[in-house]
Amino acid sequence: MENEKKLGKVGGQAVIEGVMMQSDDYRAIAVRKPNGEIEIKKDKIESWVRDKKIDKIPFLRGGFILIDTMISGINSLNFSSEFFLEEEEEDAIDRFLKKIFKEKANDAIIVVSLIISLLLSVGIFVLIPTFIGGLFSKIINSHIALNLIEGAIRIAILIAYMAIVSLNADIKRVFEYHGAEHKTVYCYENDLELTVENARKFGRLHPRCGTNFLFIVMFISIILFSFFGWPNPFLRVAIRILCIPIVAGISYEIIKFLGKYNNILSKIVAYPGMMMQKITTKEPDDEQLEVAIAALKAALNEQ
Repeated sequence: MENEKKLGKVGGQAVIEGVMMQSDDYRAIAVRKPNGEIEIKKDKIESWVRDKKIDKIPFLRGGFILIDTMISGINSLNFSSEFFLEEEEEDAIDRFLKKIFKEKANDAIIVVSLIISLLLSVGIFVLIPTFIGGLFSKIINSHIALNLIEGAIRIAILIAYMAIVSLNADIKRVFEYHGAEHKTVYCYENDLELTVENARKFGRLHPRCGTNFLFIVMFISIILFSFFGWPNPFLRVAIRILCIPIVAGISYEIIKFLGKYNNILSKIVAYPGMMMQKITTKEPDDEQLEVAIAALKAALNEQ
């Protein structure tokens, strides 16, 4: 039986050949280096969202925590990639930023990566769906139906994107580490010793996964955008962009609910996102579980 006090206390993210785990106080990244050794980086969490007590304000905190999470995620990916990219393989933009900003290059890379990620997200999940949805406005008069169509297109793009990238061998490895992260978190939440044998027996689908968050964002956006009717394309795009913090805020509270409770309602809400995790997680091997466990132990300050 799950130890309810531990539900929602830890979380993580798969990175290149590794896992990032986070507790209330520490963030740790464990990476399996090319020589087979596990490299661990552990840091005390310093969060401006926490320092300003924004994380205590329901609905407002979601948008800020999302940005904070994206920054730490990019940082974790950058750390893991350092072990596998030769200097000549480095991205041209990264080389340029390192040349210009020198010791501040890492901060600049994170900012640029965050901006590019946000622009791509808006382009793929706002501009394209609302443009395609607008084509149906010639034959459909109901703004609720048009918003449903737009939302369905948005979800279809997300699923198609995840399915396509999962075919890449390197991405498949990341998805395996994603599965290892979930199994390890389950092991901790069930109050078992963090060993490969114990973690191996748990499932790879978890209700507090970022994949669940993405699906909930899509669902909440359909409901929220329906209140604004179906205005002209420019106003429609502006409304959707301005509503992103509101959608993120509501979605975050739902994810918090899923992490805090394990009942019939929480299982129903989590189910669609859990099914999408069949794409974004793969079954890990014992070595990958070992890496995830090392990351979680470090985040719990046990090593």
